Amino acid sequence: MLTEIETEVVVAGAGPTGLMLAYELALAGVGTLVLEQLPQRIEQVKGGGIQPRTAELLESRGLLEPLLERAAPRDGVGGHFAALPVPLDCTPWRTRHPTPIAIGQWEIEEVLEERATAVGARVLRGAAVSGVSADDEGVVVTADGTRVRAQYLVACDGGHSTVRALLGLPFPGRPGTHQAVLADLRLSAVSSLVPQQLGHMSTLMRQAGGYWAMTVPLGGDRYRVTFGRVDDQVEIDRGSPVTPEEITAALQTLYGPETVLGSVDNASRFSDATRQLEQYRAGRVLFAGDAAHIHPPLGGQGLNLGIQDAFNLGWKLAATVQERAPDGLLDSYHLERHPVGAQVLHHTSAQRVLADPRPSEDVVALRDIFVDLLRLPDANRHIAGLMSGLSLGYPLPGAHPLTGQRIPDADLVTENGPVRLSALFGSGHAVLLDLAGAVPAGLGLPPRVDLVRAVTDDDLGAAALLIRPDGYVCWASDSSDVLAGDLLAAVGDHLQRSAPGA
Repeated sequence: MLTEIETEVVVAGAGPTGLMLAYELALAGVGTLVLEQLPQRIEQVKGGGIQPRTAELLESRGLLEPLLERAAPRDGVGGHFAALPVPLDCTPWRTRHPTPIAIGQWEIEEVLEERATAVGARVLRGAAVSGVSADDEGVVVTADGTRVRAQYLVACDGGHSTVRALLGLPFPGRPGTHQAVLADLRLSAVSSLVPQQLGHMSTLMRQAGGYWAMTVPLGGDRYRVTFGRVDDQVEIDRGSPVTPEEITAALQTLYGPETVLGSVDNASRFSDATRQLEQYRAGRVLFAGDAAHIHPPLGGQGLNLGIQDAFNLGWKLAATVQERAPDGLLDSYHLERHPVGAQVLHHTSAQRVLADPRPSEDVVALRDIFVDLLRLPDANRHIAGLMSGLSLGYPLPGAHPLTGQRIPDADLVTENGPVRLSALFGSGHAVLLDLAGAVPAGLGLPPRVDLVRAVTDDDLGAAALLIRPDGYVCWASDSSDVLAGDLLAAVGDHLQRSAPGA
């Protein structure tokens, strides 16, 4: 007998992307149910890192602090491009979080699930999606004895997305050519070759005896080890278990016989496949995270790309469900995020060449040139912005140069006292920031758009800014006398229409 559930949005997958989206939707008052096939969370490091732009977004919702409390100690060095030995410097991008944060994916999931359920989202575990039907009115999802009716389904169910397969959607791209193993393990003894400090990625790499590896110390006897064969390898079934003997052979070849495997917490295989959906929306079904795009795990991009998908989609889907979205708002999710995903696939493909453990003479020469370029401040700034997400902007209509750009987290003073700009977004609302008394008094803004009048010593580049819930400027003015009609038109074009009951 099927259990019938009705909700407004159903999310497939309780990974970081699905849980972040659930939080955003529930924060906006949207009924949200997450279906997760695993009966319980696996304590897997997996993604393992939060990039600076993702850290800014999480901080804007009050979610960063509990994650920092769980983060692994790190020496404050910048990120990397293709593990080349030049740290990326994000300080020119005016961020409070210039270096990546090292934390296990399962800990990110635990915090996000706790916060999402606290604001009203529901998570149903042990519910593997087995059927999806959709029409103009909504979707019906079947999962292990449960049938869910909803207005929309968002597939956040990973690179082997069941939802994508059930809908028969192609996943074009390049198949994997090499396999590797990712293992969270404990070592009962280590040689001097095993890294003991979480520093720049280039210091964590090693190659010996036909193997390559990246070993990340997680504290105590815990390590995350990624390894593969340097030489052409016999194809191994992706579903075959990773054995302790296989891990031991790699460890002792790379780090010597003094390095002894204690236990394996979890281990899995992955490939360097690169694929992306042609459309992130199929009617009432949308796709985010690895369900929409996969790429080689280079530069710590995947988890961050998915969480940023969720930030972009959440407020737009909420406005659509609550019938306050302007025309085309939900479709802008694909228009804005598909190029971002394509860009990540593009630069991870470049990193794949530079990081090849079997470099040709030409690739060695290319590495040398690229290392020299990364030592130039302008080149380093460009790549740092790319890898951190801090340079990301959206092609929004508008003549002002800030349109579509992120705004640094400035120190403000309002009538209620000092406040940071990031703290204004905890409710998930858009913010109209008036820094020069430019916004007319008595302006009637629709719900979920907060007017904040403030002063600041930081140069934010405008007298008034309309900032979306995901932290990007959708309208700005240099004038100290803004016309109410122009501003309300901007709100209606970018955020929500003014309508009865909106």
